[in-house]
Formats: sequence, structure tokens, C-alpha cells
Amino acid sequence: MRMRKKKNLDVRFAACAPVMEFAPREMRGKWRALFGNDHPLHIEIGCGKGRFAIGMAEQHPEVNFLAIEREEGALIMAAERAALAPLPNLRFFPFDAAELREVFAPGEVDRIYLNFSDPWPPNRQRKRRLTWRAFLEVYGEILKQQGDLCFKTDNQRFFEWTLQEICQFGWLLQNISLDLHSSDFEGNVMTEYEERFSSEGARIYRLEARRRLPEFLNK
Repeated sequence: MRMRKKKNLDVRFAACAPVMEFAPREMRGKWRALFGNDHPLHIEIGCGKGRFAIGMAEQHPEVNFLAIEREEGALIMAAERAALAPLPNLRFFPFDAAELREVFAPGEVDRIYLNFSDPWPPNRQRKRRLTWRAFLEVYGEILKQQGDLCFKTDNQRFFEWTLQEICQFGWLLQNISLDLHSSDFEGNVMTEYEERFSSEGARIYRLEARRRLPEFLNK
């Protein structure tokens, strides 16, 4: 369900300039220069209202975080939250995952987070799922060698479908959890959806998928 369009977005985004990047295409291949260091670059695709991205940036000052969200109504809430106490290792920008090649150079990203992505119906709209093979191809291009993808969802069928899709794509699956909040996984930062779903008794599923080295695939 789409969010209702927020009022005065231009003015509100301008007020959040310290945590925003308004020209992401111009930063392609130069994101570390923006942060002024050579730290690892992690991106969250579909950051929603920003709780996860802000929490991760607070916990890991040694990592640069980019939070991407195409829905401007959600993005402005994330940016305004972050602007209350700006973090030097976090930036937000509005963008669509289908165009990631335009803002990231090959091998520029160390890790991608997909948290509670929309589980589009697999029969009619599976190509819109962010773990669909066409998206995995894009992720494989912008991730460094042995970079990884972290995926969380409350939807069991979507999780199982994603496992199959990633296996067929040839990536290495690891750290799979069928009930994240009952596991021994440390350092989990919850999203707004995650807190709500888990409070209602829903299981949270998580996996990591690592891009394999080409020489490994050719053996």
C-alpha cells in the first residue's frame, strides 16, 4: 500500500541536507570520497522510516551506510529522524533498486541489506521481488568479490522462494535462521516492521548470501 504524499517535501528534504545525498548518480564510484574514508560501504535497499539504517550506523561507526528508499513519504520520515542527531557515516537518498547500476560502480559495495521487502505474488509479479534473479544479477555487479547480501522477512513462503532463487544463482548461503529472535544471533537491529511482526508472534527469517569467486564457480 502506497503512503499518502507528504506536504512540503522539498522544504523538508532541504532541511535534512546534512543526512541526504541529492545527486546519487554523480557519486558513482566515488561514495567513499563522500564519507572521506576507505571504510566498507553497506547499503540498505528499501529503508522505510530509517530505524535499521540509523541503528546500524550507530553500532558500526567503522562502516559507511547508504539508505535507499523510493517512497518519498517514508524517506522524509527517515531523514528527519536521522537529522535530529546526524551521523557522519550515514546518508539517505531516493532511488529505485532497478537502477542501482547508475549509482554504484562494479565492486563498489561490500554488503547489501534487504529488510522486509514487499513479497509480491510469485506467479504474477515475481519479477518485482527484490530477490528475483534479475536483481541478483545487479547485486552481483555492484558487490565486491565475496561481498554479501543480508535478507530478513516474516513471510515464510517468500523466504523459501528466495532460498531457491539464490541457490540457482550460485551464491553461497550461510547463517540461515528460521526464527531469528530465538537464535543466538548477536547484533540484530530491528526495523519498524520487524518489531511489530515479532510482537504479534510472527517468526523472523534471515539469511546471508555471499557472492562466490569466479574461479570457485569454474571448478
